Amino acid sequence: MFRALFRLVLIVVVIAAAAAFFMGYRFGDHGNDLPSDRPVATSGSSPAIDTTRAREAGAAIGEKVASGANQAEHALENGALTTKIKSKMALDDSVKALDINVDTADGIVTLTGTVHSQAERTRAVQLARETNGVKSVDDRLTVR
Repeated sequence: MFRALFRLVLIVVVIAAAAAFFMGYRFGDHGNDLPSDRPVATSGSSPAIDTTRAREAGAAIGEKVASGANQAEHALENGALTTKIKSKMALDDSVKALDINVDTADGIVTLTGTVHSQAERTRAVQLARETNGVKSVDDRLTVR
């Protein structure tokens, strides 16, 4: 009996709180404390705009953006190569990919870490060399 009464009171309180919240939101000002008809400043004079200076600034910004985009493209290419090689190693049964670190810089792949046999080392280097976009492989793997 007490449990049922408690549930009923709890449900009524939750419904009342939800109704108060939604009614307050619907009829409230939603945090808009600013007047809607603010005056616009029309007095004063604006200085003349130097278009050549604006063009130079725009060109400088454009060069910086292009340089940043170029660096981002290289980083994505390097990341894609690293991911391809690690995926190949993970799918290969003879290579333990968790023990091998793959770093890529401009198509040059560096393999570091430890392998359990010379055959595993040879297979890891082969998988890296067979990946499209790899220019060379720097083998720094050690056999345990």
